[in-house]
Amino acid sequence: MEMKDWRASQVLASLKQMANSANVEGMARFGINPENTLGVPVPALRALAKEIGSDHKLALDLWKSGIHEARLLSGFIDDPAAVTQGQMERWARDFDSWDVCDQLCSNLFDKTSFAVEKAIEWSGRKEEFVKRGGFVLMAALAVHDKEADDAIFESFLPIIGRESSDKRNFVRKGANWALRQIGKRNLSLNRSAIRTAKGILKLDSASARWIATDALRELQGPAVAKKLAAR
Repeated sequence: MEMKDWRASQVLASLKQMANSANVEGMARFGINPENTLGVPVPALRALAKEIGSDHKLALDLWKSGIHEARLLSGFIDDPAAVTQGQMERWARDFDSWDVCDQLCSNLFDKTSFAVEKAIEWSGRKEEFVKRGGFVLMAALAVHDKEADDAIFESFLPIIGRESSDKRNFVRKGANWALRQIGKRNLSLNRSAIRTAKGILKLDSASARWIATDALRELQGPAVAKKLAAR
């Protein structure tokens, strides 16, 4: 069956038809920015993305609309091989909600050839969602890149430790996420992540203590131990 030739105006019209103001209110309660948000659920966006297929130009056009769901959709349909560092920087500067940050970094940016470089760079940035994006990239790479060398993830651990005193909620949760995912990758990285967490625990910072305590609870727990032993 021939694929439909989608235009940004058609996609935006489809998204607006699916708008749900009650969903927007619910999303706001979970810390999602309600501005320019239609309330279209992610499963519906994924279904639309499957219908559209991969389309780099359309992704760029949808992003420019500024509509929350259109930007999420951009991450689902863009071609990682066509994404440039300049595009990643422009889009990261536009991050205004944790879900856009997380979906873009774990569905698109982690598949680019710049993922490791941006994970390291962004985790030291001042902007809250750009910095979170650095840690989400670390977490996504730990889960998705099965061929990556352990040395890459070992290099992420000191950065997590360095930034663990950041008090901002979305940053500390991102750092915690990265630490836990790295520590669940294999036995060697589990030991390294636990050492890192114990070092973080000694810092005079409530944020650092939360990151470390929560990570240690999972990384030293029986479920993770069983899974890693099976590997």
